[in-house]
Amino acid sequence: MHKQQLGVIGLGTMGANLARNAARNGAEVYLYNRTTEKVDAFMKEHREEGNFFPCKTYDELSRAFDAHKTLLLMVDAGDVVDAVLKDLEPFLAKGDIVIDGGNSHFRDTERRQKALKEKGVHFFGMGVSGGAVGALEGASLMPGGDEKAFKEIEPLLLGMAAEDGDGGKCMIYLGEGGAGHFVKMVHNGIEYAIMQLMAECYDLLKNLGKFSNEELHDIFKSWNDSEELRSYLAEITANIFAKKEKNAYLVDLIADAAGQKGTGKWTTQSALDLGVAIPTINAAVDARILSGSVKGRENGKSYPVMVDDTEPIPQSMRFRSSIRISMELSAICAYTQGFTLLQRASEEYGWKLDVSEIARIWRGGCIIRSALLKRLQNAYGTTSGVAKAAHDALLLRFEGDHQKEWRQVVELGISWNIPVPALSASLIYFDTLTRERLPQNLIQAQRDYFGAHTYARVDKKGTFHTDWEQ
Repeated sequence: MHKQQLGVIGLGTMGANLARNAARNGAEVYLYNRTTEKVDAFMKEHREEGNFFPCKTYDELSRAFDAHKTLLLMVDAGDVVDAVLKDLEPFLAKGDIVIDGGNSHFRDTERRQKALKEKGVHFFGMGVSGGAVGALEGASLMPGGDEKAFKEIEPLLLGMAAEDGDGGKCMIYLGEGGAGHFVKMVHNGIEYAIMQLMAECYDLLKNLGKFSNEELHDIFKSWNDSEELRSYLAEITANIFAKKEKNAYLVDLIADAAGQKGTGKWTTQSALDLGVAIPTINAAVDARILSGSVKGRENGKSYPVMVDDTEPIPQSMRFRSSIRISMELSAICAYTQGFTLLQRASEEYGWKLDVSEIARIWRGGCIIRSALLKRLQNAYGTTSGVAKAAHDALLLRFEGDHQKEWRQVVELGISWNIPVPALSASLIYFDTLTRERLPQNLIQAQRDYFGAHTYARVDKKGTFHTDWEQ
């Protein structure tokens, strides 16, 4: 087995921890950062953890390799990646591999692949999920690029990936082009949705159920202890409600304007381009935008608010239970939307994505890891008996009182002036998929009336147009 060598460019938190991860797995790691102070600080703190070699220039970094170079870029997405590649270009040779581990847009990745391919350089777009801890201890890795070149980096990436819980590693080759960054983008879209759903549940529990932060800690801890809602996000949310600063709970001191870095927006845009409905993810993106809309929210304070206080709030334990099942059913819808988008993109772009395998590599290391992913892995799998059983088990969760409670929770939010965009979007998604007939027949008639766009009929084949004013 040949010696593994990796150059890491960009020593922010993620880059530094991935460098340490690679070294722990036996690689010689060459370090470069635009500001050399970060390299010096890294060496001072982590020198003894592995075989690290500081480099002050790209020339020095290039000369450190025995043969072909493998470089991992951990820099800000966008123009910074292009600037680094431009500076690197004189030092790249045929057979070298460059991996972009940031959250780049998949179209940018494809553009960079095409440009570097002319020089014989292999460019990979690799999604990395797991935060700082995952980067160090094992992340979910989502590489996409040239399949033959992937074999060169596969052993190193497998070593750096998290365990999936069943003896495998959370890393697979996803396909040509921008497949890796597309899958990571959808991962982040689902992440937006799950976080928004939890925020809405928190809002309802706190402001309608009057649960204290201590009780909210217990609620989310119980979610994480359950087979249905166990997840990394439930775990950290429980911890958040327990965190105090002096005599106040920190969560109550945090401004209510959520930030975003673009991947949620890109997921929405890609879904529109591909004609896939992802209403829960879209609602989560809109909710972040609205939360930061200072002028809009300031103007909104002058609007009259009339709550429907005839809508009774359930008793404490029943309300808590209803919120729990609403979270579960809505989360199933959110994940389903993401996987549907992946399937459509795979068909459109020829990636041959295995969504069951994607569910598997999201079970460890990554931010959206959850118990639900095991069920989704089975439901999307190729073993027909297992897939049917898993699919039926998921459908069973929507039966009887579970679905009624979900509807009641959404109704309560609407009645009491508590916005529940993601919870209601999930319910609307479910209702739309399960209705035998939708009202879009009227829209088709309207389109034909004003624009002669034609329509199909249910009673005969063909395409029809009507002179509606005759």
